[in-house]
Amino acid sequence: MILATIVFDSGRTRVDCVIRNLSDGGARLEVATVKNIPQSFDLLVPRHRPHHCRVAWRALKELGVEFQQPFN
Repeated sequence: MILATIVFDSGRTRVDCVIRNLSDGGARLEVATVKNIPQSFDLLVPRHRPHHCRVAWRALKELGVEFQQPFN
């Protein structure tokens, strides 16, 4: 389990999340609700540089995201 933060709205809005699956190209994120999370955002992961993400799919409390550059 990796704790992370979804950031959007020019940094004014932050949503805590848990990374459930992670690969170089994307991740499955668990959130309290997907409501109001935009189609693209930055993902902040401790000890990593911020990653810009695009939502590939949504479920009730999960998001599948694609990284705009490889995760490292």
